Amino acid sequence: MIIKLQHCAVRSWRRADAASLVRHADNPKVWRNLRDRFPHPYTRRDADDWIRNASGSKPETNFAIDVAGEAVGGIGMQVQQDVYRRSAEVGYWVAEEHWGRGIATEALGALVEYAFERFDLCRLFATSFDWNPASARVLEKCGFVLEARRRQAVTKEGRTIDDLLYALVRN
Repeated sequence: MIIKLQHCAVRSWRRADAASLVRHADNPKVWRNLRDRFPHPYTRRDADDWIRNASGSKPETNFAIDVAGEAVGGIGMQVQQDVYRRSAEVGYWVAEEHWGRGIATEALGALVEYAFERFDLCRLFATSFDWNPASARVLEKCGFVLEARRRQAVTKEGRTIDDLLYALVRN
């Protein structure tokens, strides 16, 4: 799968992305804004495992963010189950040197369209740590609406902070 955009592409992960993935993901500033299941330090084995799992899922729900032929981030969704089966959680990250260039916003817009076109979904949601207003702004630019401030919901780097729950609903 590939969606070509103005500043980037959203595409399937490739085994050849491993070195680039390690180079960009092994950054404490990136890790700081993601869940702890995102490893730090980020090793070649982590990259190989991620690419194998992401590229093996059918239908595809996790993708590389590609700039000039190089994987510089990731974006994806996790379709929920049981009574939440028409909802999906979205998440994304971009390499530090590409921050502030609209790449996350462009990639998220593409993922939103992909999700609603290919899956029986009526709701996408995402969370952003309180200390990461840039991520909240990406969500807002893509039409997500703040639904809740979840007080003291996240513990990261030894601090317990609020997170922000955003959602985008389509009938």
